[in-house]
Amino acid sequence: MKRFALCATLIASAAAAGGEEDAFVEANVLGIFFHELAHAIIDVMHVPIYAREEDAADVASVVLIEEIFKPDIALDLAYHIAEGFRAEAQRNAGRDLPVWGVHGLDAQRFYNMVCLFYGAEPEARAGFARDMGLPSERAESCAEEYDLAFASWAAVLDDLNAGQRIELQSEPPNGLFAQVLVNEIEALTDEFTFPGAITVNITRCGNADAFYDPEDRTITICTELDADLRELYRHLD
Repeated sequence: MKRFALCATLIASAAAAGGEEDAFVEANVLGIFFHELAHAIIDVMHVPIYAREEDAADVASVVLIEEIFKPDIALDLAYHIAEGFRAEAQRNAGRDLPVWGVHGLDAQRFYNMVCLFYGAEPEARAGFARDMGLPSERAESCAEEYDLAFASWAAVLDDLNAGQRIELQSEPPNGLFAQVLVNEIEALTDEFTFPGAITVNITRCGNADAFYDPEDRTITICTELDADLRELYRHLD
């Protein structure tokens, strides 16, 4: 794969214009989008998955971020996305945890994401691993974990050149949340095309959610996530 410099000023400009909260929202919006895009790629590319698809989508989202963005922007995203999982775990503290669910627990997803982001650039990101409290026992295997993830996904992503671009369905962008997605999708369509049509629908849903529907190959990103991510930000230490 080659590295693309998509939206390279996103996080820096968000932090400068609206502070760390905006940067946190922007990064986690992108993290959510790439997770759902991974589900779409698994579907349209018929990628065989031998464990939970949600775990595979988490891994693929990190590979996408690492290979699409320049290293400094990928690292900024890594900090905020990892903090998003940490904040979610803090917000849910004291509640019954859905150990039966299709997703990993937020604390587990936090360490998995930190390990993969660290493993992508272990020599340059020792400070990131330290800041995130990654135990040395796990850190030892992170470079190998990322190399395996990259080897698994690189060939799939390199084959995304079949001709159909992502179709965006959205009301005119209003505010940071929608504008981030519109900008990213427009940039992404210049780099990746798909063997089948994929639609991204940015809309009000009645709740904060994001999901991929394989029946009509649509990624839905609910605009209620904006307020939810801002509330989540307040759970950070």
